[in-house]
Amino acid sequence: MKVVVAGIPGAGKTTVLNEVRGIEIINYGDVMFSIAKEKKLVNDRDEIRKLPIEEQRKLQKEAAKIISKKKNVIIDTHCTIKTKNGYLPGLPYEIISIIKPDFIILIEADAKEIEKRRNKDKNIRERDAESFEEIETHQNINRMAAIAYATLVNANVKIVKNMEGKVKECAEEIMKVF
Repeated sequence: MKVVVAGIPGAGKTTVLNEVRGIEIINYGDVMFSIAKEKKLVNDRDEIRKLPIEEQRKLQKEAAKIISKKKNVIIDTHCTIKTKNGYLPGLPYEIISIIKPDFIILIEADAKEIEKRRNKDKNIRERDAESFEEIETHQNINRMAAIAYATLVNANVKIVKNMEGKVKECAEEIMKVF
């Protein structure tokens, strides 16, 4: 079984997935970064989203081919990536049809909580600023993207709320899918 787990930056996806046990987790961005670094296109992961869209799409496809060979795996990724040119689909048709996940799980959190988490992570990650309203919009766009992706490959969509202090419970909800 292949399960895509997505959430906007600050929703707590990485924190939750660190609590998942007994299931392989592969980070889509890490695979893309490895390919991009090997090609000498970037020096750090945050630079990927600043590459020309065509180059990002090529990296997405190469990563999808690698990831598609995995079995019983969680694919840690983003449904959409906010760029200077708008929202880039994280799993457009060409990519979702290569990976063919059985489930798409969205990890969400309250927009105010996401703001707080992002502020705490300022020294760790370079992220573009988003207002409270933009965070809510981004999560709504992710929901729309997730159901569209699921329709293309006949997958189920599940939304898991990552509420403050409930990381283990959130991880357990993900493990139940397997």
